[in-house]
Amino acid sequence: MHAPDRVLPYAHPARLILTLSLAATVGLGIGRFAYALVLPDMRETLGWSYSAAGFMNTINAVGYLVGALVASRLIQRVGWAAAIRGGTLACVAALAICALTGNFVALSLARLVLGLGAAAGFVAGGALAATIAQSRPERANFLLSLFYAGPGIGILSSGLIAPFTLQYFGPGSWWMVWWALTLLSAAMTAPLFLIRIESGARFSEGSHAAFAIRPVLIYLAGYFLFGAGYIAYMTFMIAYVRDGGGGAAAQAAFWGLIGLSAFVTPWAWRGVLALDRGGLATAIILGTNALGAALPMLGHSPAWLAVSAVVFGVAFFAVVGSTTAFVRFNYPPAMWPTAIAAMTISFGVGQTLGPIVVGAITDALGSLSYALNVSAALLALGAAAALCQRKVGQPGRRCRRVSKGARALCPRFYS
Repeated sequence: MHAPDRVLPYAHPARLILTLSLAATVGLGIGRFAYALVLPDMRETLGWSYSAAGFMNTINAVGYLVGALVASRLIQRVGWAAAIRGGTLACVAALAICALTGNFVALSLARLVLGLGAAAGFVAGGALAATIAQSRPERANFLLSLFYAGPGIGILSSGLIAPFTLQYFGPGSWWMVWWALTLLSAAMTAPLFLIRIESGARFSEGSHAAFAIRPVLIYLAGYFLFGAGYIAYMTFMIAYVRDGGGGAAAQAAFWGLIGLSAFVTPWAWRGVLALDRGGLATAIILGTNALGAALPMLGHSPAWLAVSAVVFGVAFFAVVGSTTAFVRFNYPPAMWPTAIAAMTISFGVGQTLGPIVVGAITDALGSLSYALNVSAALLALGAAAALCQRKVGQPGRRCRRVSKGARALCPRFYS
């Protein structure tokens, strides 16, 4: 996406951005992540393997990646309002299809459409939210953080609905959960039609600056590993909680804690995100993310699971922000769109492969514990890769405090 040519004044910017965030709430918070809440019941009722269950999030990630790559052209062709509203309506329709059938192909297509619609709503909504935030420079960071709280709202709300619906109606009631989430999403979509979304902002056609991949190849690898690692945790963690004896209340509490973490992320990482030291900020946040994913290995106790949810959630919602900060620190504005597109592709491929690969590992080894081990390991490797990233365009400098593991991973940066 290219930077808007001009920033217009907006009345009630916080209210506008909160309303726009509902697109992210429906498309990502509910459309993508709520699947983990119904996965155990769907897998048992429909006779799926873990590979098949993981494929449902893989195909969703494929849709999101394709949608993100064509979002700019879509906005130019149909406008802001149609992209945001149409993408969110497509998500609601796809959620309804999930409630209507147990056919694997039909469900796969519905998950694909969910990804496409989520990307249209999230990219268009995020770009417009950034424009609105820039109209109030003194509050821009706070205003923009309101939009990125949208997925957390979806995670929290679906966590309060799905486990108790399954508990009340019993095994095989996964389709009723999808109906409940469809109705919730429809209600959240309605405000998008009650505000004026169309903007005077336009996207420049002339800033296709060249972007060299080689100087940030290690950083792109780290972002790829984050995509693969986080989605494995978010796909299979509720099944792990349930297998450990956690009932509806435990599942709701665990999922709700991840969602609530989104609201403290802007304050928790404000200082780290200001670090202009190559990939250091991303490495710190990804390392915290890996720690949260690894904590369930220590046991199924409610305390460990709660800490895991909070630590993982606080870091999870900040990684994208750290990547955006890296681009802003290391590239001129004309190159931001191309750099962010490269990051998006790397991340998208990672989250596409993660669920199905981890599901296959779980099928082969017979325990969800291995899925969590792989998830934590991928995130830790991502943190190590990001640590190896120096500032773009600067000569290599010896890092005196880098660990032996990081030095072995990228010797050319520490030679």
